[in-house]
Amino acid sequence: MLKKVEIQELLNEALQTGADFAEIFLEDTKSSFIRVTSGDVTSIDQGNVFGAGVRLIQGVDEVYGFTNHVSFDSILAVVKNLRASFSGELTKVSPLGEKKPFKNDVKKPMNSVPVEEKSQVLQALSNQIKNYDSRIVQALSQLLETEQYVLIANSEGVYQDDKRTYSRVMLAAIAQENGLMQQAYEGPGRFMGFEIFDEVDFKAYANEVAESAVKLLSAEDMTAQVMPVVLHNAFGGVIFHEACGHPLEATAVAKGLSPFVGKLGQKVGSDIVTAYDDGDVDGAWGRLSYDDEGKPTQKNLLIENGVLKGYLIDYRNARKMKMEPTGSGRRQSYKFSPTSRMNSTYIAPGQDKFEDIIKDTKYGLFAKKLGGGTVVPATGEFNFAVQEGYMIEDGKLTRPVRGAMLIGHGKDVLFKIDKVSDNLEFGQGMCGSLSGSIPVDVGQPTIRVSSMTVGGAGGKK
Repeated sequence: MLKKVEIQELLNEALQTGADFAEIFLEDTKSSFIRVTSGDVTSIDQGNVFGAGVRLIQGVDEVYGFTNHVSFDSILAVVKNLRASFSGELTKVSPLGEKKPFKNDVKKPMNSVPVEEKSQVLQALSNQIKNYDSRIVQALSQLLETEQYVLIANSEGVYQDDKRTYSRVMLAAIAQENGLMQQAYEGPGRFMGFEIFDEVDFKAYANEVAESAVKLLSAEDMTAQVMPVVLHNAFGGVIFHEACGHPLEATAVAKGLSPFVGKLGQKVGSDIVTAYDDGDVDGAWGRLSYDDEGKPTQKNLLIENGVLKGYLIDYRNARKMKMEPTGSGRRQSYKFSPTSRMNSTYIAPGQDKFEDIIKDTKYGLFAKKLGGGTVVPATGEFNFAVQEGYMIEDGKLTRPVRGAMLIGHGKDVLFKIDKVSDNLEFGQGMCGSLSGSIPVDVGQPTIRVSSMTVGGAGGKK
């Protein structure tokens, strides 16, 4: 990494020709990946991402460049190339401040545990899945670990580093019977090292994955209809993340491409809906001490009792919107300019009990786990596949169904939420947007949507 005095000089050079803001982002990320297939180690990989990104802004116009040669001369060449885009007076650069402490209480860092030990743990989980039932034909277990160190400096005096340590375990089962194949998966992740295996019960996850894959073999095709849908906790939150969270990012709001534009203080959902995005949930997969613009992360209230209270705002879009940044500037790596992104986005717990919501639903769909889908941020239109679902009949969970697809608009769903349980949980995923793919948590308690379009290929219900 460069010396502080060198970074100060580079920032001074960056504002020579009219840009009024300059930022340098330095990154050193190490990663490790191990895959086990049906008990055999099939892939071991290690990587290192190392480089620097430079951003210049004049008003709301931005230019960005990067280099993987982290030397003074290499970064200076990027600076000189970028500043040619602007003309104007020299802007004064503030002296760089002092770093503030960041939180990284990792007990077992990536390189402190031998590959052999990690592989043995994964092999045991893979074999547990494989041996659950003779119909399981493939059992996968994977471990992804990353340690990212960043340093952000800008012309307003920010000089801040952060260290992010992430571990994620992916478990999957593929079951086959009479020519039909079904799969199930789980992917718990945390802001921690190898101690994730002490904190998370992966044996229980392995059984659940195997059981789900086998159950789906006997599932009936879902019949398309409009009906109440009970969305379970954790991954049920992917609908809020995609159909509501993305439209609340300044990336969409500042361009007027969101159904929530101009609605601060207005009703956008049911009275029982309160939602947050929090960048500093202890141990969370989406956690950072400081965002990728050097601002402390925080708990941002988005919706309170159905009323829109805030957006997720990065530095550049804060200028456009004439609002304050919210610690939400994120990027995949030095190759991307930061923009507004989510961290851990969730609907807050309510007063209902899970069992009571099921009992209170005479007929509907219980979407236990959601899979992939698509969303249009400008409108909030979405469709999501139900990875594991069950019919609710006379207040009881009955037959499993497959092929269900949830279709709707995020803004409409918020108003139709009529039950919110107290069992908040988070699910982990990778979120893609303008600034690349980043780790995020999606979360919610179990909720009921009074009416939703459910697609499917089945016959009469």
